[in-house]
Amino acid sequence: MGSLASWWAGKARQLGRHVVARVRPVERAALAEWLTPSQLALFDGMPVADRRHGLDVAAALRAAGVTDQDVLLAGLLHDAGKGRSIRLWHRVAWSLGELLGTWVHGVAARLPGGDDAMARLRDHAERSAELAQAVGAGERVAALIRGAVADDDRGALAALRAADEAS
Repeated sequence: MGSLASWWAGKARQLGRHVVARVRPVERAALAEWLTPSQLALFDGMPVADRRHGLDVAAALRAAGVTDQDVLLAGLLHDAGKGRSIRLWHRVAWSLGELLGTWVHGVAARLPGGDDAMARLRDHAERSAELAQAVGAGERVAALIRGAVADDDRGALAALRAADEAS
């Protein structure tokens, strides 16, 4: 039962961070130092909660000693494919489906606006990888976002996933 309690606690923290998410101008300005203009435009097009999360993932990676720009870029843009029309209830339904089973996703998909949202949440890694490549990120960044890396990159993927889970 402890793991279920920790799951709920983690989701409650995630919900709180989502509701109060902000990106400070200084954080946004710092990105211009290492992103291309098109990568920055992709970042700017993400919902504020996903931008905040991307910044937090990149910060967690840096705190763990990661300096690899591909891994940092993957952390920053890994949720770009969710899009702006994903609402909080879609995210809650997705998380509940991860806990209770995909039948929850099916029920949510039957609600108005739910079908497209559930499909985008399901497929967001692939879409995020495509968007990242479209703005000049390499195949390695896309592979990290997809979670499908070569054996020699498993450590980078593990670091990315750990930072994603912690943020």
